[in-house]
Amino acid sequence: MNIHKNARLTPLRREEMALSVIEGAFSKAHAARVYGVSAKIVARWVERYKTKGRAGMVDRSSRPTVMPSLTEQSVAERIAALRRQRLTGKHIAHEVGVSPATVSRVLKRAGLSRLRDIEPAEPVRRYEREHPGEMIHIDIKKLGRFSQVGHRITGDPQKGKSRGAGWEFVHVCIDDASRIAFSQILPDEKKECAIAFLKAAVAYYASLGVTIARVMTDNGSCYRSKAFA
Repeated sequence: MNIHKNARLTPLRREEMALSVIEGAFSKAHAARVYGVSAKIVARWVERYKTKGRAGMVDRSSRPTVMPSLTEQSVAERIAALRRQRLTGKHIAHEVGVSPATVSRVLKRAGLSRLRDIEPAEPVRRYEREHPGEMIHIDIKKLGRFSQVGHRITGDPQKGKSRGAGWEFVHVCIDDASRIAFSQILPDEKKECAIAFLKAAVAYYASLGVTIARVMTDNGSCYRSKAFA
């Protein structure tokens, strides 16, 4: 089922709206206010429901009844083959004897509009350790605190600001092989907290039977300290 991208109502809501008018719960004007559409829209769906029932609540296709003839398969295949030889649309049109617009349509349909579409995508080469504990990754995410409800809840951008509320620091650790994660919210990102988190992470993985062999971090100052190393 395809719903028009600008539609305010789903088919279920359209049916609900139509029935509210048909059964006398709402007038068309009242239903328009409740469902956030115009009275004209309400009338349209009411009539559609009366004549077609639930099936009429789905958007009609905008596809024309009579479609222009599609380019012959053999021509389309030749256009695609020439494109894979890295010929431009203009050259392909001249070679095949069709208009550049036709070439453009065929290439778009075949997913070959851009030259980079011709080359197969490079497979993702992701390094990954074989055994849990061989390497863990540690990082820190800085998050602002909220001292009160924000404007997304109150609806008033002038209120609900939490300036000066401070920060919280989420220390996160992920095991490269198993992808098992461990995290803690700590007061800062200084070396003392970084070391405390590392010890907690090592203890956590040890509780799972995993011994940590290597640690990977970024170049944050807390990780460059001799105490952390």
